Amino acid sequence: MSLLLENRFRDLPPDKAIDTNLFLESVSHIPSFFDCLGSNVFSIIKSDINGNIQKIRGVYLKDPAKYVTLQDIVEAEREAHSAEWPKVGATLALMWLKRGLRFIQVLLQSLADGEMDENNPNHIRVNVTKAYEQALKKYHGWVVQKIFNVALHAAPYKSNFLKALSKGEEVKEEDCLANVRQFLGNYTATVDAIYDMYTNLNAELDYTV
Repeated sequence: MSLLLENRFRDLPPDKAIDTNLFLESVSHIPSFFDCLGSNVFSIIKSDINGNIQKIRGVYLKDPAKYVTLQDIVEAEREAHSAEWPKVGATLALMWLKRGLRFIQVLLQSLADGEMDENNPNHIRVNVTKAYEQALKKYHGWVVQKIFNVALHAAPYKSNFLKALSKGEEVKEEDCLANVRQFLGNYTATVDAIYDMYTNLNAELDYTV
């Protein structure tokens, strides 16, 4: 069984509202994705994702009936912390979490689309670089960018990465990529919905770390 398909994201309702509990249930399995990338440097993203999930869960558990959707949390924090918002609480945690989720989405979509280095087709450096540049690079200062440049060169071979996604099973590349495409459906829709929510609520910040 594919690591991704074991914990697929749910269909979104027509209004694109994201159920907080279901989201936390699905996203809690995402950090293990970074173990498939091998390099210790990617553990930085994994750690950030774990931490941000815990912050969102901590707020949700204070009042599950009030925070049914992610937007309920963000809007409640906007009302309660107008001076500091959106750089506060679960709003800030979700802001960074969605960027980590976008990194995964772009990486997997790039692989599913067959993008590769023609001279080194078993490398995923092209895919990881695209994901980093689109999802995270603009939010990282010079020092953090240098750290990730090291990680990009330490990215695993595609065959090893896909095998890890398949939980060590020997699976044909196309079968594994078919699982990736299946996973990306609801996952991409969820990530896009979070980005749209932040745009609509004017909750996005562009500072670097």
